[in-house]
Amino acid sequence: MANSLVPDMVKEIVPELVARRMTLREGVRRMVEAIPSSRYEEIIEYVMSVPIRPGLEELLEFLASRGVPFIIISGGLRGMVEARLGPIANHVSKIYALDVDTSGEHIKIIAPFEGKNELMDKTRVIAQHPADEIIAIGDGFTDIDMSMNAHVVFARDVLALNLKKMGKNYIPWNDFFDIQRELADRWR
Repeated sequence: MANSLVPDMVKEIVPELVARRMTLREGVRRMVEAIPSSRYEEIIEYVMSVPIRPGLEELLEFLASRGVPFIIISGGLRGMVEARLGPIANHVSKIYALDVDTSGEHIKIIAPFEGKNELMDKTRVIAQHPADEIIAIGDGFTDIDMSMNAHVVFARDVLALNLKKMGKNYIPWNDFFDIQRELADRWR
């Protein structure tokens, strides 16, 4: 989505992020805060067109039946996350995401869990929810630190590539049915 709203900035910042010459905190903030507030609704509409991977609702029901909370910790914008989840959001224990202020000319990020490298320091959020076993599910750069601090990690895409390079064990997944099957086997 940022590609179409601030294409020049994306071309400039993404290579810096990949090469780790710029923190996610700095890069994501620069890209998002370059987007005019008047286009925020367009972002929400776009997110509504992106399908959720199959099996999320079933995974949430499976976890609820076992008393396991499902907490979303997203480096994305809260409005995007909540809009995309729709009524499924009622089955999520808690959602942590970036808030925004759209009262000015450009979107301004409000990040209560901002860390040194990320706008959403997922490890700080996890620390607020002590558990015997922390399970992380992710696919991107913003999930790396969280995954390094989890007991069990389900990874795909960019996250899987990075964890492999770092020697961190993970379980590959394609959809939420894969995660449910794996957890059902583990918890027998």
